[in-house]
Amino acid sequence: MRCLLVFCCLYLFYSREKASAGPAWQEPVDVAFKARADGSMQRYVLLLPEDFRKGREYHLLIALHGHGSDRWQYVREERGECRGVRDVAARYGMILVSPDYRAKTSWMGPKAEADVRQIIGAMRRQYRIGKLFLAGGSMGGSSALTFAALYPRLVDGVSAQNPIANHLEYEGFQEAIAESFGGGKAHIPLEYKKRSAEYWPERLTMPVAITTGGRDEAVPPGSALRLAAVLKAIGRKAFLIHRPEEGHQTGYEDTVAALEFVVRAALNDKEAALK
Repeated sequence: MRCLLVFCCLYLFYSREKASAGPAWQEPVDVAFKARADGSMQRYVLLLPEDFRKGREYHLLIALHGHGSDRWQYVREERGECRGVRDVAARYGMILVSPDYRAKTSWMGPKAEADVRQIIGAMRRQYRIGKLFLAGGSMGGSSALTFAALYPRLVDGVSAQNPIANHLEYEGFQEAIAESFGGGKAHIPLEYKKRSAEYWPERLTMPVAITTGGRDEAVPPGSALRLAAVLKAIGRKAFLIHRPEEGHQTGYEDTVAALEFVVRAALNDKEAALK
């Protein structure tokens, strides 16, 4: 009798674990497209749920890679930020897209911005898209905040891990950022301000989650912490996880918690609108 009870408990446990993992993915598709911005060939990786059905509505999650990586980071890597994003996307049966957005060292400059808009348009023409979410770590998190502040009507939620929110004060990776933005901050300060989410909190009307590390020397957390505080002060749906002893990284559990907050908040808004 005891053996039967143990077996039943194990069966229920693993059944719940399997159910909570969500659907598996189809094989990733490496997509090339001609960029309208300059006619160059650009790429993104597309992941469809294993049980994808044409005509069914799917939410779309765009994952933006970090400095020095590429479109495959969020598709292949097992680090907490990447695996957490994949798992949440799978749990909600989302379509996952991971673009190069121009370069391994792109910081959401004008051409990267245009590419992401073009990809969103292509996804909406090809699939029945519901909500659209952005996620990313480091450069990717910074770029997600930038894009959301530029195009709030396109974005339903943002989860940014270890991001920059103020490019005017940031001193890291300046050569790469200048190449992406079209010049240094001394020459085009308004472009740097335009791409700094901290200056435009009123535009971040969607749920926003931010994770930071107190010992992050690559991307000091100050601007992201200030942005989170302002968003809360003006009544936005904002969620912050700050780990004072952590550096430039976000673990799996915090990545999942941040993205889950954004998705649930956005989906609850949709359900409320339908009532």
